[in-house]
Amino acid sequence: MTAFLLARAQFAFTVSFHFLFPAFSIGLASFLAVLEALWLRTGRGVYANLYRYWLKIFAVVFAMGVVSGIVMSYQFGTNWAVFSDKAGPIIGPLMAYEVLTAFFLEAGFLGVMLFGINKVGPRLHFVATLAVAIGTFISAFWILAVNSWMQTPVGYEVGANGQFLPGPSWAAIIFNPSFPYRLVHTVIAAYLTTAFAVGGVGAWHLLKDRANPGARKMFSMAMWMAALVAPVQILAGDAHGLNTLAHQPVKVMAMEGHYQSHPNGAPLILFGIPDSKAQRVDYAVEIPKASSLILKHDLNAPLKGLDTVPQADQPPVGIVFWAFRVMVGLGFAMAGLGLFSLIARARGRLYDWGLLHKIAVAMGPAGFVAVLAGWVVTEVGRQPFTVYGLLRTSESVSPLDAPAVAASLAAFALVYFGAFGTGIWYLLRLMKKPPEAHEKTLDGTPIRSAGITPASALVEGAGQ
Repeated sequence: MTAFLLARAQFAFTVSFHFLFPAFSIGLASFLAVLEALWLRTGRGVYANLYRYWLKIFAVVFAMGVVSGIVMSYQFGTNWAVFSDKAGPIIGPLMAYEVLTAFFLEAGFLGVMLFGINKVGPRLHFVATLAVAIGTFISAFWILAVNSWMQTPVGYEVGANGQFLPGPSWAAIIFNPSFPYRLVHTVIAAYLTTAFAVGGVGAWHLLKDRANPGARKMFSMAMWMAALVAPVQILAGDAHGLNTLAHQPVKVMAMEGHYQSHPNGAPLILFGIPDSKAQRVDYAVEIPKASSLILKHDLNAPLKGLDTVPQADQPPVGIVFWAFRVMVGLGFAMAGLGLFSLIARARGRLYDWGLLHKIAVAMGPAGFVAVLAGWVVTEVGRQPFTVYGLLRTSESVSPLDAPAVAASLAAFALVYFGAFGTGIWYLLRLMKKPPEAHEKTLDGTPIRSAGITPASALVEGAGQ
């Protein structure tokens, strides 16, 4: 193992751990804002109960996301110093904007959100929750602007020392060709990740107690998200794929497993074993010309293959090929569960159909797996470049010895599995506890003692 490969492994390891937590916290912050808004509007304590329930989980997730992100960022200077030097004039300001806007907004209101309900009152507390939710979105905005520029670099000038310098318009850099598609696709993925985690927890508790109002409400809300948003994500993913074809065609060739060009319509390879040495997909299961129909909306449209690309410029096809299928397969499974929930809702069995609940529990981690698979497609598919087409990954690494990188990688692995493994175990413990069955206000006061009349009975009917 060379220092270069070890540095790549270390960054992949740390970013995979880190990405799980923002993907959850972005959606969870918005879910908390919706819950508090519904409580303020209806006065129903079930929303306050759920807010308090998920607020504890959000606090742990947010903390682990911040810690893992700080650790990851140091690698730009330690393992990837050449990349930091060459791309720093563009990457640095965008990362600074993320800190100055999103992180300060989140940090400024997070304390009020976690501990201020008895200090500032319900409405101002809702403002704090909303500010944290907006902050998580702004954070995603800037981070994805950075990553998207690395995927589709525009608006730059090359200085005398080889640095990428900002051109006359920062807007061109920020709103680069892939950024709108990547932002929409990633943020929806974060919302779906949260929806399926919430739905899985709700289904778990419904299997134990179908009358628990908190479990019923969180499961119902999650299934509405699955039914309505998962199909939108499929359409957003299709648009993102077409954008990738226009700007990163080699990545699409790897995703599709197209080693050979197809002048009269390319097949859609459903499954197979890519063999990059032989430049073919073994045991391929294909649908003739379907890939051309999806990518070009024409059965006979020609599509170029990796035979038009030097092998030195090809990404690792096997990883990209299978990660893409995992992501797409889980996306359709999410849409299928959403459709199943609509059928159960129409039949009045949303809260007592055991099969639906068992599938929802099994699908609880699906969002996390899907976002990791999508991230692998994005990052591995960009190889062998860090800045697509301009700066090779092999030219971005710091001049380090392999033992030094191996030692830090081993240390990271031990600390991450220990610290974050404990954190994940604690999150599962929190989720295992059922939400309160008695309606209370946000500060924990019994709702009738607080002088608030619930808008409906504690246990909803199956049709609600």
